[in-house]
Amino acid sequence: MTERQKMLAGDMYDPFDADLAAGRARARDLCQALNATRETEQDARRRILKDLFGKGGESVWMQPPFFCDYGSHIELGERVFFNFNCVVLDVCAVKIGSYSLFGPAVQIYTPMHPLDAELRRRQEFGKPVEIGADVWVGGGAIILPGVTIGPDAIVAAGAVVSRDVEERSVYGGVPARRLCSIDELVERMKQDHRGYPWHDLFESRQVPLDTLRPTLDRMRIEHFFGRRKAAA
Repeated sequence: MTERQKMLAGDMYDPFDADLAAGRARARDLCQALNATRETEQDARRRILKDLFGKGGESVWMQPPFFCDYGSHIELGERVFFNFNCVVLDVCAVKIGSYSLFGPAVQIYTPMHPLDAELRRRQEFGKPVEIGADVWVGGGAIILPGVTIGPDAIVAAGAVVSRDVEERSVYGGVPARRLCSIDELVERMKQDHRGYPWHDLFESRQVPLDTLRPTLDRMRIEHFFGRRKAAA
């Protein structure tokens, strides 16, 4: 097996291998070019993203700066969104489902290091990360190696996710733990209207309901806002 094959399989590998070093250099050059683009240079930005990612570069919504190890091991569904300053260390596969959102400074890690200090000097290994569709990860959250996040889940800002996240659930804290289901969150929003921060945006139509992902169950939210407006 080549060192890249070992790496992607989650086996111990030599990170100083010439092929891997060249792959990292390629990704850093592409990220540097991406991060130097202006907002008016959307065509150039799109070309770079298509070259950088293994899949999904044609539709990803990216706010630079962005940083990754290889890029080619990142597979994105349709219209994934990365806000400013996200980092994806993709020594193993990172798969992200369609319409998932990542707030500023979210970090996704796949690299692992041996506990033995001498071995750690020359070898490492990794574990893949898989994130479902319509996931919302808040700013500053960290996704650790080997984690799977189910579809429609929400990870609170600043969380450190070290274990799998159930679908349609809200996780937060350090380490992250399950706080409630999406349905439970919607019920809490109904009980405390003043605590929900998006109301004014929806009322002004600045953020159409059908484009905000994940929806937190769109029909329930529309019903909730309708009741609040009637009460006002």
